[in-house]
Amino acid sequence: MAAQAQETTKEKAQAWAERSTKNLQRLGYRRIVQMIIYLLVIPTVLLLAIGIFSLFLEGRTNFIFGILMVSFVAVMITGMVLVLVFVRREANLSELQADFVSKVSHELRTPLTAIRLFAETLERAKGDENTQEKCIRQLRNETERLSRLIERLLDFGRMQAGRKVYELREESVGSLVSDAQEAFAPYMTRSKDVDFTVELHADLAETRLSVDRAAISDVLVNLLSNALKYGGTPPKVGLVVRRTDIGEIMFEVSDNGQGIPRHERDRIFQKFYRIDDRLSRAREGSGLGLAIVKHVAKAHRAKVRVESVIDKGSRFFFALPAELVIARDDT
Repeated sequence: MAAQAQETTKEKAQAWAERSTKNLQRLGYRRIVQMIIYLLVIPTVLLLAIGIFSLFLEGRTNFIFGILMVSFVAVMITGMVLVLVFVRREANLSELQADFVSKVSHELRTPLTAIRLFAETLERAKGDENTQEKCIRQLRNETERLSRLIERLLDFGRMQAGRKVYELREESVGSLVSDAQEAFAPYMTRSKDVDFTVELHADLAETRLSVDRAAISDVLVNLLSNALKYGGTPPKVGLVVRRTDIGEIMFEVSDNGQGIPRHERDRIFQKFYRIDDRLSRAREGSGLGLAIVKHVAKAHRAKVRVESVIDKGSRFFFALPAELVIARDDT
């Protein structure tokens, strides 16, 4: 109990430090904007007024001077707008990266804390085989969870650096779905009353594709874990695999959550981005899952999109193109 209380105190202190850092970042951005206004906007307005006034004065020289002044002001305004856009973009990226580091640190700390606690319990439970067996099982689960997180971070780093190599091999749709189900199973053990359904026709399961098996499995697990994380109470997660009219192999993942606002639907595929509400911020996550999905989709010339209705849930579609199909079923 003392160890848990100490961890809670550390987390509160870290959260306060993170809020302070964000406030300083926002303050720095506001100061930059104020400096631009004081140093550029006010002189620009004065120059524009002089230029317009010169246009109405008599004389060819005054007219030419006015045109040059107005043109110069137009260039200055364009430059200021670009500066503000770039500064705002960098500020947003900096804040997202700070959120990413804090979330990853929290996710790393959680399994490490659990591993330490189970190790201490295992040390004290000498002679209690039942307790030892439970601790060993939990230690295995937490180390696998930690390994998955580290591998995701390394994999995303390779993607960003352009060093990620996709090995396209002949794989059946059924095997891809089976891999995803097996990898998704540990997520369901941490939630109660999960309604998880899979719809895959036997004939489609035998269809073979030229894909990177691990990457496609990671895509499906990311989509399924998001559906579970942001699903309703109890969560309802569905996976449907079908062939479209143009021959695409479509993977559809659905949930019964709160839905995604329209203005957020494109941004959720950006790296580090998470929907900005208290509920989603309280959930674990690095903000890389959907960015990885988008990267894998691009590498396979696939399409990924989302449909959502507020308070009724969301559906994510991942469509592999028909040219990746190697062997079609007999139908």
